[in-house]
Amino acid sequence: MPTREETQAQWLAQEAAVRAKLTAPGVSTLEQLKQCSGIEFLQRILDGELPPPPIAQTLDFTLIEAEPGRIVFQGTPGMQHYNPIGSVHGGYFCTLLDSALGCAVQSTLPRGSGYTTLELKVNLIRALTDKTGPVRAIGKVIQVGGRVGVAEAEIVDADGKIYAHGTTTCLVFPLP
Repeated sequence: MPTREETQAQWLAQEAAVRAKLTAPGVSTLEQLKQCSGIEFLQRILDGELPPPPIAQTLDFTLIEAEPGRIVFQGTPGMQHYNPIGSVHGGYFCTLLDSALGCAVQSTLPRGSGYTTLELKVNLIRALTDKTGPVRAIGKVIQVGGRVGVAEAEIVDADGKIYAHGTTTCLVFPLP
């Protein structure tokens, strides 16, 4: 079993390899979105063919892995994410989880379909700090139908310790 330091080093190397392929942040067009299934769209971001969303740059996290029904985002909390009481702001947790949850649903959608978050439930289990190191938000689909998608996600560190858990309900719809 790898040590925490070995896992962190592996995670950071994987993140560096992904970031090396990414283009400048931006927003894909509706036409670009409509041309792909959900997983193809996410893979095109990972491959550097489409821009990663600006929120990922703002909070310094990135998509690391994408497969149908499972998504992984990674970030390293720092002082720039702190709230006034001396730990990482809850919005950081929520944004990482919302990204993993929504993209997990998106990864199962056929070409021409979109989604939006209807409900987000987050449980913060323990504090993140600038000493935590890289964390991953791992999202998994529970069920996606023609109109509704449901997913769950956890934020974990290199030891597998859980920092937060979340669930979402998404509305699935045909793109205009």
